[in-house]
Amino acid sequence: MNWAVLLLAGLVEVAWSQSIKPTQNFTKPIPTLICLVLMAAAVWLLSQAMNTLPVGTAYAVFTGIGAVGAITLGVVLNDDPLSAGRMAALALIVGGIVLARVTT
Repeated sequence: MNWAVLLLAGLVEVAWSQSIKPTQNFTKPIPTLICLVLMAAAVWLLSQAMNTLPVGTAYAVFTGIGAVGAITLGVVLNDDPLSAGRMAALALIVGGIVLARVTT
């Protein structure tokens, strides 16, 4: 169950990462509020997952999901470049997340 909570925390972190830019340097009140709520929700969910998962593993998986999700959405939604090097980096991150999960 805590792995599901951790996955949800990572997905909320992805949403949070995408909510930062619309705040326009935290000058827009509603986008800023949304950003802060998503940030707090991601950290709260992470803390719940850490009740039974090792802290290092949980945090590594959390940030890995966030990184992969943020890069993927950047490529899909914002036309960010996708080079062979970035694809290799994503593969290594995903591989690390899988390895962390299967060896815990």
